[in-house]
Amino acid sequence: MIKPVGSDTLQPRFVYDTDKHHSLMHEAESLPSVVVSSQAAGNAVMLGAGYFNPLKGYMTIGDAMGCAENMKMSDGSFFPVPVLCLLDNVDAIRDAKRIALRDPNVEGNPVLAVMDVNSIETVSDEQMETMTSRVYGTTDPEHPGVAAFNGQGRFAVSGPIDVLSFSYFQSDFPDTFRTAVEIRNEIQERGWKKIVAFQTRNPMHRAHEELCKMAMDAVDADGVVIHMLLGKLKPGDIPAPVRDAAIRKMAELYFPPNTVSITGYGFDMLYAGPREAVLHAYFRQNMGATHFIIGRDHAGVGDYYGAFDAQTIFDNEVPEGALDIEIFKADHTAYSKKLNRVVMMRDAPDHSKEDFVLLSGTKVREMLGQGMAPPPEFSRPEVAEILMDYYQSIK
Repeated sequence: MIKPVGSDTLQPRFVYDTDKHHSLMHEAESLPSVVVSSQAAGNAVMLGAGYFNPLKGYMTIGDAMGCAENMKMSDGSFFPVPVLCLLDNVDAIRDAKRIALRDPNVEGNPVLAVMDVNSIETVSDEQMETMTSRVYGTTDPEHPGVAAFNGQGRFAVSGPIDVLSFSYFQSDFPDTFRTAVEIRNEIQERGWKKIVAFQTRNPMHRAHEELCKMAMDAVDADGVVIHMLLGKLKPGDIPAPVRDAAIRKMAELYFPPNTVSITGYGFDMLYAGPREAVLHAYFRQNMGATHFIIGRDHAGVGDYYGAFDAQTIFDNEVPEGALDIEIFKADHTAYSKKLNRVVMMRDAPDHSKEDFVLLSGTKVREMLGQGMAPPPEFSRPEVAEILMDYYQSIK
């Protein structure tokens, strides 16, 4: 099986030992505590689940700046984005060496992790601007990722953490949320050797389904892990439970047995385009995938990124040898009326625009909201039915 990034075995920060977990929960109640941001909570969940292996906790400003500027921490370790705990007020923890981090996304703000505080630093405006522009490719406050990153505060608290909860992800998505450790175990149990990973924050239409099958055929994979984001999205995106139901229906009806695993991870979407694509590849290697699909405008939003910037970053900016996972570079996929099947548009040079079934996301949402199913060339009818029910429910 493919090795994790930076170590021979996964080193998740979640405390699985029952006695130690109980002891830390008891200790946490007497520690100075702070409610962290949703982004910092997502970082804790990813650290706990082994996805950010071999990181042990939140970065210092120096390490975060190194990751932003050249994807390397001060010791030379590779990581594609800063992993920070940014706070707007540190009065309650200013002189503490050990603190409890509380969950902003669960009622009552229960303890999420216990942290050994190595430093509390103030991020300068210049440093914030540098990190924002390098990671997100823009400092536009209208960019949802930029707004979330810059809205957290300017105190960076760094140090290793022991994670005690997977926030709401385990309780709200018991059939879908999986740690990197659990996915590796499942891959081993299934006997898969070559594994394609597919990232999604949306329901999967025909083009996504066929793209997974194309990638599996191209690399002779044993299976595909459809790995969906379960955290916070921008307004207008379809909620995780609806996506989950639609994807499960598609996999059940249209994939051969024992070729697809449907899982999810607990993290808020960054919408950071190319940089987020590298992060996605990083933690897919940690969960055991050997190949990762990156298509057109991967992890993008609006018009901030070029159509294939998320592919070229692996050739131009990712340090050589940093990742072992292989990238399957996909073009825009669409249903060909000429060939009566979904194709990658680059593989059909004799086609004109009229030869494809092309629908914008806006048009599809309009159709679903009006109770109209998109054409079967675009969306499987069983998937469309689930989405129509959702859009009708929010009218």
